[in-house]
Amino acid sequence: MTAELVRGQNHPLPHTQVEIRISAGTPVLAGVLLGDEAGRMLPGADAAAHPGRPRIPGAVCPVAAAAGQRIEVDLAAVPDAAHRVGVLLALPPGGPARFGTVAAPHLAVLDAGGTEAVGFTLTGLDTESAVIAVELYRRQGAWKVRAVGQGYADGLAGLFADHGLDPVAAAALAASAVPAAAEAPPQAVRTLGGTTAGPQGPAAATEPDRGREAPGPVPVSGVPYPGTPGPAPAEPPAAVSYEHPRRARTQPPAPAPQPAPARPGEQPRPVAGDANGWTMEERLHNQVWGMFEDLARVVAAYRSAVAFAEDRMDRELDQALADPRDRLGGGSGAAREAAQARHDDLVLQARAVLDRDLAQLTAEAEVVEPALPAAFAGWDHPLWQDHRLPSEPPMSLRLGDLHLPERPDLRIPMLVRLPLERGLWIDSGRTGSEAAMAMDTDRLRRLALDTAVAHAARLLAVHPAGGFRVHAVDAAGAGAAALEPLRRAGLLAGPPATGAAGVSELLARLTERVDLVQMALGSGAAESLPPHVDTAPQLLIVHDFPHGFDDRAVTRLRYLADEGPAVGVHLLMVADRDEASAYGPLLDPLWKSLLRLSPVPDDHLADPWVGHAWTFEPSLPPAGSAVLEQVLARIAEER
Repeated sequence: MTAELVRGQNHPLPHTQVEIRISAGTPVLAGVLLGDEAGRMLPGADAAAHPGRPRIPGAVCPVAAAAGQRIEVDLAAVPDAAHRVGVLLALPPGGPARFGTVAAPHLAVLDAGGTEAVGFTLTGLDTESAVIAVELYRRQGAWKVRAVGQGYADGLAGLFADHGLDPVAAAALAASAVPAAAEAPPQAVRTLGGTTAGPQGPAAATEPDRGREAPGPVPVSGVPYPGTPGPAPAEPPAAVSYEHPRRARTQPPAPAPQPAPARPGEQPRPVAGDANGWTMEERLHNQVWGMFEDLARVVAAYRSAVAFAEDRMDRELDQALADPRDRLGGGSGAAREAAQARHDDLVLQARAVLDRDLAQLTAEAEVVEPALPAAFAGWDHPLWQDHRLPSEPPMSLRLGDLHLPERPDLRIPMLVRLPLERGLWIDSGRTGSEAAMAMDTDRLRRLALDTAVAHAARLLAVHPAGGFRVHAVDAAGAGAAALEPLRRAGLLAGPPATGAAGVSELLARLTERVDLVQMALGSGAAESLPPHVDTAPQLLIVHDFPHGFDDRAVTRLRYLADEGPAVGVHLLMVADRDEASAYGPLLDPLWKSLLRLSPVPDDHLADPWVGHAWTFEPSLPPAGSAVLEQVLARIAEER
């Protein structure tokens, strides 16, 4: 039975040898590009197959433009570094300039025996002249196919550039792909059972028309993993490297664990650390990324299918009621029942696929969570009972969990890359979520500062002894109780700054540190820094902003937020934005430069691909637990 996919949906591939057949209403160019786990093209000439170079390891594509195309892929023969095999289509010169003016292309994925396993119709294209139609990707030791449908109005050059090539190389590769392609007359493509698929393919009537999605993980620079939810950007940002910036790569990575063989018809059994990476920490980081991406896409596919079913039912009802003879003759009732039945059937099919994929992700989360290192683990993880300071900083830090309403119990860790490229702002105001609005103001403020202290404690716990300094601003002294665990353990660099004079003095010292380190690095004379300059990373906790801040202190705080991260001074603010409204637009750049978090569950974060509203829950010690105090005491002992 053929699985007709909607954009964003995936399906297992039972065989490594597949054939991809393409039928279009106009001649198209077809090709393949090989990408790493982050979606960037592999280096070298063998990273792309196109009419100018039709053969690469593991793939053979046509040498001419045609309305019917055939691509052969042997997944067992692609390079080990290839985790994504993207199938691209492009309109050749001399024909239609955009896909929106021709019939929607249809792709069918067939196994080695010629059985059609998956179909996908690329609806919703408009000004695009090149598109990544589907991608075959490696997941937990097995291969899957995903319906992508990501189009590019600037053609193959834009497509290649979006996958990691610089503009000059992308333009050169696009030019080499097109000239060798001679047009061929349109031709039909033979499908399962000997029937002929027309230009739109067999799924044209049921494919939802959705907006384009990004073809792979494209996180905002400095935004937390995974993909860092934050306000969805207007344009897809560039992909980032997963390499640890301070870890030497002198030997090849250890092979990732392989999942146990699954029985025929079953999903592969999940294994912790089966993603690509040089260390187990990096593999687990990338695996969490993959879980986040998969959850975003399967929910997007489900919501798309439901929206399409509702839209189709509305159109059918409008059509049934448009003819007065049907209304008078009673035919409209039967039409309504038939439309509702078709709607319910499509929604049930979409829900079954969603439940299948969510069950697989839940099983994966159950094996990944216990294997996470301290920097990624929740405060209820047993490893905290015997935690020791590491010899080097981690690559990421857990700030909380993310989930969607379709499966609230499926939590994906929200990781932010270290060192922090953006400051953090924990919102202590009663705006936003229902949980915040229902909570007493004083309790919400205390919970916000408790959240900041928990983040600071985790930063101290996952850095080498003496490798991190924590400062605090508590102008009115209202946060003394929450800051007491850090003070009692001797982990604050000094007493919390109080009063306007104390705030000004601390900010002046940190500003001077930023200036001196910037000048030393800029002149290549880092060894000439004065002895009193502490070069260890610094974290400044600012509680109850803007109390105790005059205009000069506000200017210095903005300077630290903008310039501090590049030289190791990071900002963690606990504030209610409404209380700073007296400063007007002066502080808008400050708020925008920070990543807003909440001390209670809140759905204010959005992923940059499909714009899901993700519910964020902060990572806090369990109620009544002494784990935070125990960890802080152990840090003090080891320092």
